Amino acid sequence: MSLRLITPATSLPFTLEEAKKHLRVTTDDDDAYIEALIGAVTSYVEGPDGFLARVLVNQTWELVLDSFPTLNVVPIDRAIMLPLPPLIEVVSFVYDDASGNELPMPVSDFTVDNISQPGWILPGSAGWPVTFNGINAVRIKYRAGYVDDSSSPSVGKVPGDIKAALLLHLGSLYEHREDIITGTIVSKLPWGAEQLLRQKRIQMSMA
Repeated sequence: MSLRLITPATSLPFTLEEAKKHLRVTTDDDDAYIEALIGAVTSYVEGPDGFLARVLVNQTWELVLDSFPTLNVVPIDRAIMLPLPPLIEVVSFVYDDASGNELPMPVSDFTVDNISQPGWILPGSAGWPVTFNGINAVRIKYRAGYVDDSSSPSVGKVPGDIKAALLLHLGSLYEHREDIITGTIVSKLPWGAEQLLRQKRIQMSMA
């Protein structure tokens, strides 16, 4: 199983103005630096290697499997987990049949659970089709993240506790600049930020 980012987020979890208000910064001198920190604290928590193992603002990922799960007959054991919740929608679902031809999976042959976190795709009563005996035979593109707030189109509708934790982390890094090496955050999450984030943390294996 592998994941790759297809379309990155086009907005941030919070604005520069919100960050400056939190930091009590009234000048524009550090704007570029603060924007870099917003990106850094976001990257620290989201994505396959992030602390939360989820994504924040609407983006598109592709999950690639060598074959469909067929180990058990119980439906949930044949389901496909879509990492990095919250799941918004499945964009495309294709597979290589036994002859190596790429085919779309008919929408009538699977069900999407975008309520659970992480989301799942469950097969229909007929089960999954036979795939080509090779690698990367199943490919699923899907959108994940918190849907943009229409009242503020440049900012994702990220839950308040996650946003508060990111702002706490941002404040710590801004105050202790010696903890940052160019392009890398080496400091641990502040205690308060970690406690806020743990309740949203997803435990999953990418194996």
